Amino acid sequence: MSTSKRRCPWAENDPLLQKYHDEEWGVPNVDSRSLWELLMLEGFQAGLAWITVLRKRDAFRKAFRNFDPKAVARLGEKDIAKLLLNPGIIRSRAKIVATIGGAHAYLAMQANGLELSDFAWQFVDGKPIQNHGPVTATTPLSETISKQLKWRGFKFVGPTIVYAWMQAAGMVNDHSKDCFRRNLCAKLKAQGR
Repeated sequence: MSTSKRRCPWAENDPLLQKYHDEEWGVPNVDSRSLWELLMLEGFQAGLAWITVLRKRDAFRKAFRNFDPKAVARLGEKDIAKLLLNPGIIRSRAKIVATIGGAHAYLAMQANGLELSDFAWQFVDGKPIQNHGPVTATTPLSETISKQLKWRGFKFVGPTIVYAWMQAAGMVNDHSKDCFRRNLCAKLKAQGR
């Protein structure tokens, strides 16, 4: 663990959180499949600490076919029963079913010519918001995106989950002002935009 770098307070005390913070959190992500995976994992995190999801992320990837939406959309009741017995993941039937439904919603968007990346990034005009105010659990924008996702059939996408997704995916830069990643992430642009 490096002590010379000042990080966001939530990432200071665990090596796995530090790695995630230093390499992923707040980096603009424009890959639709990766954004979908992140949104599904944020849904699994509901009511839990993010470190719980990070510790189980590899198991989630294995259990959910590397978050291939087509493969996840084919999961049925027998698969759900197996997933509920898998100690490597968060065993919530509602969240598992929501992930399968999320695969269907993702594929329906694609079938209608809309990539999840384009959908998400349109709300921030294709460039990350540089938040200079206090970090809140929700924003009016996360409420708007949440409503749109729910309308499209996604579950476990309330405004708090959506805002955490926006932070993680780099749609908003919420690194603390004294964090070494803040200025680095501020210079990043959504690739391909």
